[in-house]
Amino acid sequence: MKTVAAIQIKQGERLLVEEIDLPDPGFDQVLVKLYSSGVCHSQLHQMHSPSLGRPLLLGHEGTGIVRAIGKGVTHLKEGDKCIVTWVPRTPIRGRPDWQPSGATWQRQATHGHVYTWSHDVLTHQSLVVPIPHEHPNDLSCIVGCAVLTGAGAVLHTAKVRPGESVAVFGVGGVGLSAIRAASLLEAYPVIAVDLADDKLEFARSFGATHTINASGNLDPVEAIRELTGGGVDYAFDAIGVRQTCEQILPATRGGGMGADNLGGMAVLIGIPPLEMTIDPGLFMYEQRQFRGSLGATYPERDFPMYLRWYQEGKFPLERLITRRYSLEQINEACDDLHEGRILGRAILEF
Repeated sequence: MKTVAAIQIKQGERLLVEEIDLPDPGFDQVLVKLYSSGVCHSQLHQMHSPSLGRPLLLGHEGTGIVRAIGKGVTHLKEGDKCIVTWVPRTPIRGRPDWQPSGATWQRQATHGHVYTWSHDVLTHQSLVVPIPHEHPNDLSCIVGCAVLTGAGAVLHTAKVRPGESVAVFGVGGVGLSAIRAASLLEAYPVIAVDLADDKLEFARSFGATHTINASGNLDPVEAIRELTGGGVDYAFDAIGVRQTCEQILPATRGGGMGADNLGGMAVLIGIPPLEMTIDPGLFMYEQRQFRGSLGATYPERDFPMYLRWYQEGKFPLERLITRRYSLEQINEACDDLHEGRILGRAILEF
């Protein structure tokens, strides 16, 4: 069958919106007609990555309806509403060896095992999670990345507990999801760090108790230490630039000698730079910890919880989504995201 998708032909170039061809689902594949997709900053990194093959299909969070399934798919049937995501729905060990989806553009095999900047997606069954039809066609799509990445880092990587202190560097869709999860877990204080006052004010509406604007001469690490009397229990980097990667560990509290005298934990969520420099004494002398968090969610178990939080008014997906575009506006959406013009998360609607 034919569908329409955003596709990148050469590294760094703008996207084309053109027809691609999809084969029938293979044994373990699912074909989904999409209603909506999130616009994630990770795709901006992918568009400039020399390591990814072209032509390249993009996007990794979407909501849609199952159109067809392969013979080996047992957890879905035609007509099911679902979320397409980039994290396997059941726990795995290590990194999976994803195979090409089978999609082609002008008879060339495309790259990208999952893609949601498209009217339809053919992907591996492990990346498709059924949800009840009652959930919205638009808002639910960002559960597939923004929510799972930010909230999952708080819930599963850091395992934040009530009364523990949190700082989040970068308050886009992922950072706001981390802030909201920390707030729901009754962390205190919950400190938002960014460069724009409007984004910081927006973060307060998601549960940030304190904000720090790091755009001027203010050192956010020193400001966090002053607010907390020495540093937070957990500092999250939802940006991934070198400066913030290097700031989150010293922003945590120090420990010392002894078996359980641990310092705080820094958690890197954003796609990192090629290198960074960190004082090794922070690890050795103060027993601080630095962790990565790569989609730390159990989709099959956690997606229903995230959607229930939305239904109960605890996780305002409708406020997290602040801009909507058509697929034909995908380059405008990418430009707006790159220039910092989007509060929260933007989505595509098909």
